[in-house]
Amino acid sequence: MKSSTLYKGVLVVVVVLPFLATIYAMWTLWNRAVFLSDIVMLLVLYTCVTFGVTVGFHRMLTHRSFMANPVIKFLLLVFGSMSLQGPAIEWAATHVKHHAQADKEGDPHSPVEGFVHAHFGWLFKDRMADPNVYCRNLVNDRMVMFVSRTFLLWVALSLLIPFAIGGWHGLLWAGLVRIFIVHHVTWSVNSICHTFGMREFETGDKSRNEWVVGLLAFGEGWHNNHHAFPRSAFHGLHWWQVDFSAYLIRAMERLGLAKDVYRIPPEMLARRYQGASATATGASTVAKKAVTLSK
Repeated sequence: MKSSTLYKGVLVVVVVLPFLATIYAMWTLWNRAVFLSDIVMLLVLYTCVTFGVTVGFHRMLTHRSFMANPVIKFLLLVFGSMSLQGPAIEWAATHVKHHAQADKEGDPHSPVEGFVHAHFGWLFKDRMADPNVYCRNLVNDRMVMFVSRTFLLWVALSLLIPFAIGGWHGLLWAGLVRIFIVHHVTWSVNSICHTFGMREFETGDKSRNEWVVGLLAFGEGWHNNHHAFPRSAFHGLHWWQVDFSAYLIRAMERLGLAKDVYRIPPEMLARRYQGASATATGASTVAKKAVTLSK
């Protein structure tokens, strides 16, 4: 009981402190008490940490969409840990559980139980997944387990680095404000992208595509596409569906830093695409699109 109370207390701090810090940061911004270096550092760390979550925790670790060079894998796992969304192994297990029971009983963060629950309320309930059940393969991965066990070290570094570079202003903007933004952008995939937006594919859940989240979350907002093809390394399936995470994976592949990048087979995409069977033209267009994506 005491450990559960302590855990929830820590969660309150992790959720509330960045929120209060962001309000204060907006006040300093209004009073022009902010430096360009603070904003630049915020953007740099936001980019690194978000890629750690989207490319590292999500597409590489959870869905095995590609295999990364060991150094790149380590860096992605460290950056993902700096997001303060929990150790890598726990993040992956919870996400696998989400896909296994999406928008059904047992889903850790479905908006079926309310928008706030899906956004961050689920964190305060006993909904975490057992890695030994949902991602046993990762339990035997030494690098994943090492980064997971040293989670607090990477969290501390994510705050100490901006403080060492920019002092209290650096800690405020590139530390606490960055945590607030990364948290709520990531949580928006759970809440907004299961409530608002368009559905391009028929899936057994309520997943939707939402372009604003797609931009801010580096491609994760094309969530209906993702639930239709969970293992795909690329969530944006049209040229206008901006997917920065996919661009990074493709660049790493060309540089020899990533391999076994999973692409949707053209025939699978053609079968799944809504309305593809309605006309031969529609199916042909989808097939051509799939060929383009596989390049």
